[in-house]
Amino acid sequence: MRRADRLFQIVQHLRGGRLTTAAQLAERLEVSERTIYRDIADLIGTGVPIDGEAGVGYLMREGFDLPPLMFTRDEIVALTAGARLIRAWGGASMAAAAEEALVKIHAVLPEDARAKATVVPVHAYQMPELDDATRARLDDLEAAIEARQRLDIAYRTEDGTASERVVRPLGLWFWGKVWTLVAWCELREDFRMFRADRISQTEPVGTFKPLPEQSLKAFYASQRV
Repeated sequence: MRRADRLFQIVQHLRGGRLTTAAQLAERLEVSERTIYRDIADLIGTGVPIDGEAGVGYLMREGFDLPPLMFTRDEIVALTAGARLIRAWGGASMAAAAEEALVKIHAVLPEDARAKATVVPVHAYQMPELDDATRARLDDLEAAIEARQRLDIAYRTEDGTASERVVRPLGLWFWGKVWTLVAWCELREDFRMFRADRISQTEPVGTFKPLPEQSLKAFYASQRV
């Protein structure tokens, strides 16, 4: 859990004037009591009205609320349009998360900003090219990138030629209807790009250690040559 998320959760747990100990918060958030003490001190330092002390417990005085999210019109357009695009063209998990993000953004925006978000004129609609199998594959690839998971992939080229190779996935790119995977190909010992909709199967075959010469930075440098 990110520290910002943890601080938010601490505030949520302390609402209602209930006395809560650092041990209880540490157990709920799966961190040490020392971390909770430090977070509480930082929250108090920023003006959050928390009373209490170590070894006794903490409570938050009534009347405190987190300030609403404030965005400019351009920021609202960017957030709403981006979430709509991912909902239409992302993987299954990404699409579900984008839908949830839209709901949360609308829920916390002030009324006037919520009205602006509702009328954002940028829309995206799923086309037949992005089927359920490709959506699921995008989720698998995204998870493999995050976990630095080597993949044995079954792939077919534009002319239908089938191949199998082990790759080290580095990133996903969206080109408008088409997603591509940038990876280090262990067969070619070089960077390669693979269309996600032409990958028919992925099999995890262990993790990999990032190397400077096989990184995204190195890939970008190779494209500028």
